Amino acid sequence: MVKNLFLVRHAESSEAVAGIKDIERELTAKGYRDAPRLGRYLFELNIHPDAMFSSNAQRARATAELMAEQLKYEIHKIEFSEDLYNASVRTLLRIINEAKDDWHTLIIIAHNPAVSYLAEYLSREAIGNIVPGGVVNLTFEIEGWKEVSEGTGKLLSTIDPENIIF
Repeated sequence: MVKNLFLVRHAESSEAVAGIKDIERELTAKGYRDAPRLGRYLFELNIHPDAMFSSNAQRARATAELMAEQLKYEIHKIEFSEDLYNASVRTLLRIINEAKDDWHTLIIIAHNPAVSYLAEYLSREAIGNIVPGGVVNLTFEIEGWKEVSEGTGKLLSTIDPENIIF
């Protein structure tokens, strides 16, 4: 059975500023343009997520909500998690491994460097640094998400929001 995973680095966000907590950083104007474009692009590729998980950081939350609108995914179904904020590869992998086996397509919106490291760990490919708003699509020939581990994924594509043309 084929499972699809989309790892998304939140769209471009504002720089750290004194007096504003990191978790409260907002998307930039570019981030607000890129996030819905990513969602629309995936929708036009006929991607219909069974579940979406997102960091609870404001920039990730906004990315997830803007993408969900374009994907026709109900925003109230997005699972926002504090665990995905500053998550390690191990934490991201745990969330994937605990996904319901009847789900075929997952989208996870989180932060670097963990998103980039996880993509490389799962695919054993040299992907490098995923850009803000970037997406890595991995596929797995598995029965259940608990089987996802090092090298079990096949890299299908990387998406840079700068290269999306409508």
